[in-house]
Amino acid sequence: MSNVEFDEMLVNNAEFLRPFAITLTRDNEAAQDLFQETMYRAIANREKYNVGTNIKAWLYTIMRNIFINNYRRKARQNTIFDNTPNEFLLDYNQVTTTNAAESTLRMKEIQEAVHTLPEIFRNPFLLYFDGFKYHEIADMLGEPLGTIKSRIHFARKLLKAQIARY
Repeated sequence: MSNVEFDEMLVNNAEFLRPFAITLTRDNEAAQDLFQETMYRAIANREKYNVGTNIKAWLYTIMRNIFINNYRRKARQNTIFDNTPNEFLLDYNQVTTTNAAESTLRMKEIQEAVHTLPEIFRNPFLLYFDGFKYHEIADMLGEPLGTIKSRIHFARKLLKAQIARY
């Protein structure tokens, strides 16, 4: 097949690629770029086209492969678009660390707040905090289930009020 015949066949069968490009990219500008890249690669690789085979399928395959390769390349880059004028922070690997001293102090305050609860609320709450179920706590303390639930509820309310002050 001559170059002229291939070019004619390519031009005659190229228009069906535009809707496919829009379907892949969902953007008119990107679709136009994908279409042009497909046509360029088809012309550059004309010797790989087997005469008599379906040229539409060949062009679809080229376009699909270009799209997939571009998608994978963008995914690997993990580019972050930041419009701030401070370029120093762009792609800067920022790491945060927890302040163990502050969390330890906070935990001590919470424990103190729990131990200042009246015993009637503290015991069911600590058992519940340790993972016991309501009915197990009721059996251990010999109290009705509803009483245990309300005491734990009131303990939570008191703790919330005390801890909110900090």
